[in-house]
Amino acid sequence: MTTPDHSSQILDLSKRLDRLLEATRKLTAENLGLKQQLDALNQERTALQGKHAMARHRVEAMIGRLNDLEQSDE
Repeated sequence: MTTPDHSSQILDLSKRLDRLLEATRKLTAENLGLKQQLDALNQERTALQGKHAMARHRVEAMIGRLNDLEQSDE
C-alpha cells in the first residue's frame, strides 16, 4: 500500500521521467537534423573541391600555353 508521501514521490518521479523523455526526443531530433546538415555540407565541400581542382587545372593549362607562346616568340 502506498502512503500519500509515496504517491507524491511517484508522481514527481513520473513527471521528471516525462520531462527526461521529452528532452531525449528533442535532442534526438536535433541530432538527426545536425547529421543531415553535416552530410549536406560535406557534399557541398566535395563539390567545391572538385570545382577548385578544375579551375586550378585550367589556370595551369593557361600558364603553360602562355609560357609556350613566350618561348615561341624568342
